[in-house]
Amino acid sequence: MAEVPYRFAGRVPAGVTPVVPGPGEESVWDYPRPPRVEAVPERVRIVIDGITVADSTRAVRVLETAGAPVYYVPRDDVRLDLFAPSARTSSCEWKGAASYWSSTAGRGRPDVAWSYERPLAGYEAITGHLAFYASRVDEAWVGDERATPQPGGFYGGWMTSRIVGPVKGEPGSSGW
Repeated sequence: MAEVPYRFAGRVPAGVTPVVPGPGEESVWDYPRPPRVEAVPERVRIVIDGITVADSTRAVRVLETAGAPVYYVPRDDVRLDLFAPSARTSSCEWKGAASYWSSTAGRGRPDVAWSYERPLAGYEAITGHLAFYASRVDEAWVGDERATPQPGGFYGGWMTSRIVGPVKGEPGSSGW
């Protein structure tokens, strides 16, 4: 029987060659558009200036074509005494209006996290959760693996050894 070539679920732009995922890996090109919300089976932790500011076994992640997963931690699992609302806002075509949070832990850091207080239909599961930029905290953990920031600094996804791309934010991806 002939082997069927791997097919990516997402629309792949011309000139992009996705990495075919190996065992235990997932391709960002298999993530859907519009994005999907799913439970995270591993523990998720955030550390700023040596302080664990978020620790959860109830996080969810949002998966969107070409982007690294974005992890959302329930507010009950975040040290809210170490955060203050920011004046910054943004908007997502799928999730709606985002509010930002600055850390007051240690030396303090602006806009390290964001939340959707009233997300659009289909994204109610992230209400009351905070998502953190891995690039603006000292440590972001998924299970026993330290995550790294999604390339480029704009997107808030977390890269782990399981994620293969190429990923939005890498050089040459501005048109995706």
